[in-house]
Amino acid sequence: MVQFISMMYSPKTFSLPVLNGLSEKQISVHLALYEGYVKNVNSILENPGTGRFSFEFDGMRMHEYYFDQLEGGQHALQENSALKDIEEKVRVMALTRGIGWVVVYYDPRVKSLHTTFVNDHEIGQLAGLPIILALDLWEHAYLVDYVPAEKKNYIDAFFSNINWGVVEKRFDDAMKMSAA
Repeated sequence: MVQFISMMYSPKTFSLPVLNGLSEKQISVHLALYEGYVKNVNSILENPGTGRFSFEFDGMRMHEYYFDQLEGGQHALQENSALKDIEEKVRVMALTRGIGWVVVYYDPRVKSLHTTFVNDHEIGQLAGLPIILALDLWEHAYLVDYVPAEKKNYIDAFFSNINWGVVEKRFDDAMKMSAA
């Protein structure tokens, strides 16, 4: 007999430096939203059927991907990185109209990266593919510092702070998993 144990989630603590172009207030507001997702995931686990679990869970997890990329301060992409063209593709997609996420996935079956726009984090994810990079384009990610017409400035700030070492490690881990 299989026994399922309900596990409670705790908000991750991110070691974020002072970020270029993203104020401490903006980050504080964004982290509070993330913590709300964690709280709601736990609430639904305690009282099933009281909310949209995939909405809350994916919101929690996508924000963890997002904030993990900002930990440790800005680190440049290695010159010989297989990810060298990724930033331009993400920027182009991020500048399209709309709110949501730009997500880069690795597909181990065809050994390829896919850059996609995901409107709602619980709808439109590429099933089973490891996430390499996640850029939050919901207005809560930047409205404290930028108005919607300044989304490009937010995207510039995001890339000026990204720790490419985290992104490269995700990619390396995804490739290792596919080789196993």
